[in-house]
Amino acid sequence: MPVADQTVLVTGSSDGLGKRVAEELAARGATTIVHGRDARKTEAAAREIGSEEVRVADLGSLAEVRRLAGELDELDVLVNNAGVIVPERREGADGYELTFAVNYLSHFLITLLMLGRVREPARIVNVASIGQAPLDFADPMMERRYDAYTAYARSKLAQIMFTFELAERLGGREVTANALHPATLMDTKMARETFGTTRSSVEEGSEAVLRLLSDPALEGVSGRYYDGTREARAHAQAYDPAARRRLWALSEKLCGLQ
Repeated sequence: MPVADQTVLVTGSSDGLGKRVAEELAARGATTIVHGRDARKTEAAAREIGSEEVRVADLGSLAEVRRLAGELDELDVLVNNAGVIVPERREGADGYELTFAVNYLSHFLITLLMLGRVREPARIVNVASIGQAPLDFADPMMERRYDAYTAYARSKLAQIMFTFELAERLGGREVTANALHPATLMDTKMARETFGTTRSSVEEGSEAVLRLLSDPALEGVSGRYYDGTREARAHAQAYDPAARRRLWALSEKLCGLQ
């Protein structure tokens, strides 16, 4: 379906990469749903982008994720982009480590809640990272030893593992799921505040995301991980079916889906 005929939700689109992706989608005529945590900031971003579709929800709360899903109608594309890096260990509303909750678990839940309301052929794009670290199932909430970057890298690998497992479970449906590292240290507030430097532009990352959600050449392509626009290999744990199933079961339990 042409982009102009699509309805797209981009989580975390009040700033940074998400905002740039939403801006480009709106410019191409898509019905673009702008999402953020802060109402005033999100509404301002939507006005700037030219979208009348605004959704406000804190992805650190599963109740907020459920409310967000309940406010949505049918989607053609879901871009799971929102992300945080938390210097000191914090917990979200449900008592889960905040990085894991926002970057991964919220997107696991909203994706499953929306699967019955996507118009096929549909696409799910998970914005992950080249920074990946294996999950420790004995301490998934990093209660024993917390490190901000490790927490971020684990949450991003979880996104990729979810992507691969979801692609398999979608079976014969015309819904694809792919993940990507958009670009390295894009010029965003998160990169500047966390790493103190940038190496690439938001436009470069946006181009990679837009390719996954709109390129006709990728019709039917699913269960892949991309570094920018090039297909790449993720961390080895992403290719372990037992680890992926274990993560899925844990996620269902944490979300109250079991």
